[in-house]
Order: sequence, then C-alpha cells, then structure tokens
Amino acid sequence: MHVVWTRCALALVIVIPFACAQLKQISDTLTNLQRLQFKLGTVHGFRLAGVDISTKASANDFSPIGDGLKLLDAFRSRKLPADFVLDLQVRNPNDGSPGRSAVPATLAGLEFRLLIDDQPTITGMLDREVEIPATGTETTVPIRISLDLYEFFGSRGYDKLIELALAIGGKNGSASRLKLDAKPTVRTKFGLMSYPGRITIVDREFRN
Repeated sequence: MHVVWTRCALALVIVIPFACAQLKQISDTLTNLQRLQFKLGTVHGFRLAGVDISTKASANDFSPIGDGLKLLDAFRSRKLPADFVLDLQVRNPNDGSPGRSAVPATLAGLEFRLLIDDQPTITGMLDREVEIPATGTETTVPIRISLDLYEFFGSRGYDKLIELALAIGGKNGSASRLKLDAKPTVRTKFGLMSYPGRITIVDREFRN
C-alpha cells in the first residue's frame, strides 16, 4: 500500500506541473488572441438597386430619366437593395517587441451584425480563414454586404435614403456611419477559440 501511495504521489507531482503549464499556455493564447485589433476601412463597389453610386456625390448626379428614375421606381416598389464591399482592417500587435512574443494569428471566423446609424440591420459571417502575420502591419479583409435599405430605413423617405447611401458608398462616402457588432474566432494550437465577449468595430480607431 505504501508503494502504491508513493507512485500516486509521484504521478501527482508530475501531472500537476504539466497541467499548470498547459493552463498557462491556454491562458497566454487567449490573451494573445484578444490582442488582435480591428477597424473598419474603405467602402467600395457600392450598388443601389443595381446602380453604381461610387462616382456620385449627390442626388443631382443621377440622370432623372436614367439611373435616377430606376432608383425612384425601386423605392416606390418598397425595395432598395444595396450591395457593397466593406474592408475590415485587422492588426496583430504580437510582433516580438519587448514584452510580447511574435505570434501569427489565423482569423478563423467573424460573426457580426451590421449597424447603420446605430440601428441593427443584417447579420453575417466571415466565410474564410485569414492569416494575420505577427508584424504589426494591417491586413485587409474584404466583407461583402447585401441588404435592403428600404427594409430598415424606408420610413425616412426617398431623399434621405439616397443621402444615406451616398454618405456610405458615394464619391465622398466612408464607413463613419457603420459599425460591426462582432465576435471573432481565432484558430490556435488548442483549436478554435472565440472571444469571450463581443466587440464593436468602428472606423475611427483600432479596437480589440
């Protein structure tokens, strides 16, 4: 019995430090993956009811008997589909600088809800994995967005809807009126790990 107890005690001496070391590795991995930083970038390729608005600065730039009429007819039919690409900028600060390890990261997924003027609209998911190098430089991840602006903002009226579309995807448009309420998932040596909470991604600053 004494021999058996000694062996058990020895096993515990070996297993406990190993388990502690593994827990520390998992904890470090979680800390590193939450250091990934996100920011909204450029909006491009914006089409409204099939009309390319990326070169338009105001409603006056649309031909009243061409694209302008097409947009008005779409609004009257209570459908104003918008399609565009929103660039997501991702930065990995684990670049080997003092106090950090140079650890590349793989963004394995991003579940998100798009907010326009702080109003929740569609939900989506990043459909591919993206390697984020451990250099501190920005990696651009294009996300294709499709939604019906009329469904969410039709009550604003035609003119306000066109102004909104131009503010996002027109000649002078930007992502300033957009936000992503997101939950990133990162591939690690321990498997897929999702952020414990959600983050709000904006165009003004990098956030994690």
